[in-house]
Amino acid sequence: MDLRNTAMQICVYLSLVVVLLGLCAWGPVEMRRTRFKPKPKPKKNGKPLEEILPAQNIDIKQMSGKWFLLSVASRCNYLLDNHYKVESTTMTLTVPDSPDSPVAVSTFRKHNYQCWEIRQHYERASSPGHLLLKGNQPEMDVKITVVQTDYNSYAILVYKRMRKITMKLYGRTTSITDTIVDRFEELAQKQNLGLDVVFQFPDYGKVHIQK
Repeated sequence: MDLRNTAMQICVYLSLVVVLLGLCAWGPVEMRRTRFKPKPKPKKNGKPLEEILPAQNIDIKQMSGKWFLLSVASRCNYLLDNHYKVESTTMTLTVPDSPDSPVAVSTFRKHNYQCWEIRQHYERASSPGHLLLKGNQPEMDVKITVVQTDYNSYAILVYKRMRKITMKLYGRTTSITDTIVDRFEELAQKQNLGLDVVFQFPDYGKVHIQK
C-alpha cells in the first residue's frame, strides 16, 4: 500500500512540474521587434544602372554638408558575411562653386572603437545628378547617380562599378520616415536588391574624429 501511495505522489509531482514548465514556456517574453530578413537569394539579371534616371534638375550644391548612412542595398560579399558588424557612418560633401571642380567627400566610420576618415573626390559629369569616383584603372571607376533627394532630409544614391550595383540611403539625421524607407526598398527591389540584401546601419551616437 505504501509503495502504491508513493508512486501516486510521484506521478502527481511530475504532472505539476510539467504544467509549471508549460506555463513558463508560454509566458510573456520581452524582446526587440525586428524585421524578418530572408536568406539571400541567387542574383538575377536586374535593371541596368543606365535606366535609372537621376533626380530632375538636381542641384549638387544643395547636397553640401553632413549625411548619415542609414541603409545599404548590396550583394557585396563583405556585407553578406559581416552585416552584423556594421558601424555608424557619416559622409560630408563639400561642393565648390566652380562646376569644373570635384566634390570633396569625407567619410567617417567606426572601426575597432576608433573613428576612421576616408577622403575622396567625386568628379562631376556633364549631366546633373551624375558623379564619378575614379579608380586606379578605368574598369575600377565608380559611377554615382543621385536618384532622389529633397536636400533637407534624405538622399538615395546608386553606385555602379562594372556590373555591380549598390544603393545607399542617407539622411540629414539618424531618423527618417517610413515612407522614405519604403521608397528606398522599392527602388532597390527593381535592381534585384530585395530585403534579403538590405542592411540597416546603426546609430551609436555622434561620430567624432580622434586626433
